[in-house]
Amino acid sequence: MKLDNTDKRILELLTANGRMSYVDIAKELGLSRVAIRERINQLMEEEVIEKFSVVINSDKVGKKVSAFFEVDCEPTSLVAVAETLAENPKVASCYQMTGPSTLHMHVLVEDFDQLEHFINEELYALKGITRVESHILLRRFKSRTGLKL
Repeated sequence: MKLDNTDKRILELLTANGRMSYVDIAKELGLSRVAIRERINQLMEEEVIEKFSVVINSDKVGKKVSAFFEVDCEPTSLVAVAETLAENPKVASCYQMTGPSTLHMHVLVEDFDQLEHFINEELYALKGITRVESHILLRRFKSRTGLKL
């Protein structure tokens, strides 16, 4: 799907406020509510918009420790390890990265005791992991909540 300037502007507005109504978007762009609804439906059908969601401040809901992991796996174990980690509620995101069968993972937990438990009892217990490197988040300067077009 080729995005025109109107589609891009709709995406920018929804990125800034995912709850913005068709009416408000229409007013902003000088189009009808029906035209906006049709464009958004088309963007969803074409999977340009994957889903609408809410961004939760993890710190405000008690997840005070944010850690990022690089997890190297045996090539034959990568998918099984990734699927197991993806099911874990402490894992906020998990991606396969370039390199020697590497997963990049973001974990949110309440405190360092939970992080230690996650590492020792849940992560190291998985078969097929060859190396784990972790980084604790100190401060967030920018977080992706939408793609800049």
